[in-house]
Amino acid sequence: MKVNIKKTVSTILPLTLGVFLIWYSVNKFSAEQITEIKHYFKNANYWYVVISILCGFASHLSRAYRWNFMLAPLGYKPKLANNAMAVFSGYIMNMAAPRSGEFSRALVVHKYEGVPYDKALGTIIAERVADLLILGIIVVSTFFIQVDVLKGYLTNMVPIKTLTILGVVLLLLGIGFLWFVYKTNNAISLKIKGFISGIMDGILSISKMEKKWAFLFHTLFIWCMYLAMFYINIYALPETSNMQFGVVLSAFVVGSFTIAFTNGGFGSYPFFIAEILTLFDVPNTVGTAFGWIVWIAQFVMLVFFGALSLILLPFYNKNK
Repeated sequence: MKVNIKKTVSTILPLTLGVFLIWYSVNKFSAEQITEIKHYFKNANYWYVVISILCGFASHLSRAYRWNFMLAPLGYKPKLANNAMAVFSGYIMNMAAPRSGEFSRALVVHKYEGVPYDKALGTIIAERVADLLILGIIVVSTFFIQVDVLKGYLTNMVPIKTLTILGVVLLLLGIGFLWFVYKTNNAISLKIKGFISGIMDGILSISKMEKKWAFLFHTLFIWCMYLAMFYINIYALPETSNMQFGVVLSAFVVGSFTIAFTNGGFGSYPFFIAEILTLFDVPNTVGTAFGWIVWIAQFVMLVFFGALSLILLPFYNKNK
């Protein structure tokens, strides 16, 4: 019962936030501005949107291929098709419940390829660490490129002191929990130890894999495709086609973080994209239209291929 309540809350709260941000965005515009936004949608060049979707598809296919570099040291080499369908089904699960996609990915390769769930989850955590390092480099680079504009914005918008305190508290709680598990030997603690051990095997697989340079190449390729998917969409609207690369980077970074706020960035992605672009003198109506075009492109791709993956998985693996 408690688990069901937790799942419901973790799904409903982000969705509610997304709905609120959409309502707030719509109500702050006048009738003339709403008409203006509709005009942008109507006159957008959607061929660029199609090209951006192809970039997004290539990034996810590369992620599926890269996964086997980490699974190989553990003695597993799932089929690329199963990896790809696990990745896409994971993204559509994130649309339903934030951060559930990582668990569903591990479940797919466990069910259809026999990879132990904890080890599969460990490799996913390891690849997320690698992705966070790349994102961190992009964030730092963006900050130095646009330091004059972003410094004041971040100081006013981000509660750095509160986040630091919260981070320290969560760290201490985590250390306390691990210490308790390590010191006790009851049945629950032993299960947790085994699970943590499996996850650690998965995480450490990144240091044992043979094709480290190939892993690095695909990691960089994935993020280049993410950025390309975002960047190409600026040409869908004449009003955004002349945006400088530094401005695009700033919006890209903000968009990357907002995906965690709500179900796949629903409501929050276009809202915060529009907000950050106003710092660079892009009208809010233009930023809102641009944000929704980028988000809808991602949403359509993930829902289509995610739903297709969920349908095809049992048929593709009918003999297992």
